[in-house]
Amino acid sequence: MTLESQPPIGWRYCGDQLKRWRQRAGISREELAKEACVGVELIKSIEQGRRRASLRILQVADQLCGAGGLLEAAYQYLQPEPQRPAAHDFFRYEEEAIARSACEPVFIPGLLQTERTARALFAKCWPPVDDQTIDERVTRRLSRQYLLDKQMTAFSFIIGDAPLRYPVADVESHREQLRRLLEVGSQRNVTIQVMPAGALQLELNGSLVVLELPDRGRIAYHEGSFAGALITDPEEVRKMAHRLALIHQLALSPGESTRVISSLLRDCE
Repeated sequence: MTLESQPPIGWRYCGDQLKRWRQRAGISREELAKEACVGVELIKSIEQGRRRASLRILQVADQLCGAGGLLEAAYQYLQPEPQRPAAHDFFRYEEEAIARSACEPVFIPGLLQTERTARALFAKCWPPVDDQTIDERVTRRLSRQYLLDKQMTAFSFIIGDAPLRYPVADVESHREQLRRLLEVGSQRNVTIQVMPAGALQLELNGSLVVLELPDRGRIAYHEGSFAGALITDPEEVRKMAHRLALIHQLALSPGESTRVISSLLRDCE
């Protein structure tokens, strides 16, 4: 069973606690099922975390096992959680990663954006958002850039040709952004490569990031036009990592990339 196909962890934890309280009180599954007016198989499924416990079953078990309200209190944690963007979970993994490799063909990567670049991009969101929302998003994006200072983490960025050549705001903002790329790219733990126009033949349809975690496991994050997807299945992550490796081979070397960015900066002066 993959991580994605397992029942919610709340169901599994509640079922485990129900089983432990029942056994501690010397109550059989049959006795609990009879008292709660349900089948024994349902109690078994709940204890194995495959079914969600109802409030009625938890109340009966709580009284029968003398749990003092602890089992009944678990019910509120069994409710479905509001769906949240996959990026939220990705950011948690990103903080502990020991290596981060990414390809961003359309935009300057968020970790490398200046404040003015980030603000210009958020201002062009559709549907439009108010100034406060833009401020909050810019603040969140910039707050993640401390990760680049973690010298024990290796960062590899592949940036498309278009965002390097075409400003998202005014020319001065673009100059500032190019300087920022050269500055960060000079760090020992950061590699920046430029993908020449027309060189990327692989179907990508958005940005791709692969993280290597401290336990040597890997996860991937793919973001398209409307949503992002966190990929944890080992085989799918392997495919993503292989695709990213091919993209690295097509991109300019770090030295050549530095010369290209420097030339573009001179053209803006």
